[in-house]
Amino acid sequence: MPDRVPMNDDKRVYIFDTTLRDGEQSPGAALKNHEKLQIAKQLAKLNVDIIEAGFPFSSPGDFQSVQQIAAEVEGPVVAGLCRATPQDIEATWDAVKIAKRPRIHTFIATSDIHIETKFKRSRDEILQMARDMVALAASKCPDVEFSAEDAGRSDRFFLYKVLEAVIDAGATTVNIPDTVGYTIPEEFGRLIRNIKLNVPNIDKAIISVHCHNDLGMATANSLAGVLNGARQVECTINGIGERAGNAAMEEVVMAMHVRPAYFEGCYTNINTQEFVRTSQLVSELTGMPIQPNKAIVGRNAFAHESGIHQDGFLKGRDTYEIMHPQQVGLEKSSLPLGPRSGKAALKSKLQELEMIIPDESMPALFEAFKVLADEKKFVTDEDIQQLAGKWAVEKHAV
Repeated sequence: MPDRVPMNDDKRVYIFDTTLRDGEQSPGAALKNHEKLQIAKQLAKLNVDIIEAGFPFSSPGDFQSVQQIAAEVEGPVVAGLCRATPQDIEATWDAVKIAKRPRIHTFIATSDIHIETKFKRSRDEILQMARDMVALAASKCPDVEFSAEDAGRSDRFFLYKVLEAVIDAGATTVNIPDTVGYTIPEEFGRLIRNIKLNVPNIDKAIISVHCHNDLGMATANSLAGVLNGARQVECTINGIGERAGNAAMEEVVMAMHVRPAYFEGCYTNINTQEFVRTSQLVSELTGMPIQPNKAIVGRNAFAHESGIHQDGFLKGRDTYEIMHPQQVGLEKSSLPLGPRSGKAALKSKLQELEMIIPDESMPALFEAFKVLADEKKFVTDEDIQQLAGKWAVEKHAV
């Protein structure tokens, strides 16, 4: 189990990575077992607190993968997901029990739409199932997480009742999923705050959040949860996952890293310098490209093309960068040359290429550059060397 201090003093936020479980449920993102192990080892280098390695009961392959990760990956807690049924819990325990720090993560839906449509049961029956299955899991493993599926659309008072019951039964983490990405940040934050106020034994468990991105608010909702007392965030690398995906780990972590005062000192133990490497590995193995403007890890996240931005950046990088690329594992920022680039960026590129252009030649070169830039989306180093060649002078001639 993660070590922790009482909730009202605790500022550490545990990072629960579900790239290998929820992330792999992205259409077309299926991974082979050796690829899952490769990602799990990289997640350990990233220093995540919990790796949700898979859903052992779902297939023999997933069982084997979870078992292999539990045996070979050291550092993080290794969790397996299971429905609130005896056979699921038994399979999950068999898969994770070899880990130095195993966790059983069991779930059942608590919203009326799920209870009535999927289960065709009563609330009382769902409550009893949740209590009994958490007790079964706790009889096998000291670290048990319970998720109230579709908590974002659940009746609040029923949700409080379920959470109190599963904590009494042995749950050490209670997860509040916005399973269908329905809630708004203020609303979701209020839900977490009210859980703290209305579940009598909530101090005996860590509150977790698991937010989906159907309305584009997964990261915002997760951070609203942190601001209101959640101390575990469930997320994925690059935000991959069911439908529109999950909260992106790199966004959640760097928000707290860049804005510590706003988050009242909340922090994670993530090794942020491994973000880009981890992001690229997940993208390569899942076959899911990273959008160029993706926050933190996208190709353009530290690229400045506008002439005004480039000029400001060259005078002082903090004018247009709220974090440095080295913090997330990039070597440096870039100033791509294009139609909107200015003289400052062109001069900087010439210096980088060690090309000396007389001051009186710069207006003509810049005019030629703008003509070329209008014709091309990107002006390469080779383009600049060829274009500026007729104006360049040798170093010894200066």
